Amino acid sequence: MDRQLNVKPKKKFRLSKVAWLVFGLCYVYGIYLIEPFKIRREPLAASDIGGSAYSYGLAPKPEQYEGAVIQVYAARTWGAKKILAVHSWIATKWHGADHYQVSQIIGWALNRNGTALFTEAGIPDKSWYGNEPTLLLDKRGSEAEMLIGQVEEAIERYPYADTYTVWPGPNSNTFIAWLGLEVPGLGLDLPSTAIGKDWRPWKETFGWSASGTGMQASVYGLLGLTAGFQEGLEVNVLGLSMELDVFDLALELPAVGRVGTAPVDVDLSSSLSEPDAAGR
Repeated sequence: MDRQLNVKPKKKFRLSKVAWLVFGLCYVYGIYLIEPFKIRREPLAASDIGGSAYSYGLAPKPEQYEGAVIQVYAARTWGAKKILAVHSWIATKWHGADHYQVSQIIGWALNRNGTALFTEAGIPDKSWYGNEPTLLLDKRGSEAEMLIGQVEEAIERYPYADTYTVWPGPNSNTFIAWLGLEVPGLGLDLPSTAIGKDWRPWKETFGWSASGTGMQASVYGLLGLTAGFQEGLEVNVLGLSMELDVFDLALELPAVGRVGTAPVDVDLSSSLSEPDAAGR
């Protein structure tokens, strides 16, 4: 009598919805990596960096506000990269000063000036290549006076000004995150779209988070985990971050950015003049 064999048919392999989502993100991320090598732009004059020359009303006017100010901004970057990433910068104004000092890392400045660190007197809250800025940190008055000296001293000794790498870093977002580490009093929390913020050299894989309120483990900005009061719980894979900000009731997603409460509440009426409002 022949023995009957129970042979189960092989299941056909099907990609799950999650796998398709991951594939899609990797595809878009590939565009992000390739695009910088396809697009070439002529370097802009110092006063033209970012495009527009008017304020969005997020920074108090020096002639209207005498006190010290420290602000951090981010705006979507140019080209295909803006699908996923933002560029961030910092602006400082001393008590009684008649201007802001704007500091940032700019890739093309490295070849032109021998350093990617670019600091100049300018408008802190203008657009970046036509993209509207978002205010991430705003300290004024006595609170800013306590920290502004530390911030400007840290800007001058940024250790990676002689190198620039779009991904995974060090780049413009690495610079701002590093300032947060050096001046914990800022309580800095960069968005998930600030690709490069989690870059750390190999010898500093483990350490404090950029806000100074938690801890971070990050392998060269490619794989990491951050937990802190300001950041909440954040996971980073290949530079793409997802964050659950429990205390601020917000969620941050790759490419999408922040969903929920705004990082800073701003009273535009106190800092936006009529000409600027008309320009917008």
